[in-house]
Amino acid sequence: MIDPELVTRKIVLITTDLAALAPVAGKPLDAYLASDIDEVVAERYLERIIGRMIDINYHLITECGQPPPPDYFESFTRLGRLGVLDLDFARRIAACAGLRNRIVHEYDEIDPGKIHEALQAAMRDIPLYLRGVNEYLSKTGR
Repeated sequence: MIDPELVTRKIVLITTDLAALAPVAGKPLDAYLASDIDEVVAERYLERIIGRMIDINYHLITECGQPPPPDYFESFTRLGRLGVLDLDFARRIAACAGLRNRIVHEYDEIDPGKIHEALQAAMRDIPLYLRGVNEYLSKTGR
């Protein structure tokens, strides 16, 4: 059974982090690149936000009786197939799972310009993700 309190708590944490990240995301690229601190702050907030989104994904999927997805990317696309998110949007936002993995595991050197691009996408897409999750919870009466 979906735990609406758990999902709501994660949504509040994501929303709070997005608000804190907004001033960094609002900086032009040259100002962002001039600050090592902004890069670290952006990476850490993105890691936290994406991790919480993945937590929500897995909770919704498994509590709807589906097996857990094999990876984080699939957790987003599965929400699209379950009707929680628009499928095209789910495929697009699923790319954030790869960004989270690169940040956490330091697979490759992270291009600060790409993080700045990811910030712009996050500020645009994460509120849409949250809206989709909230609408799904409302529709299903949970």
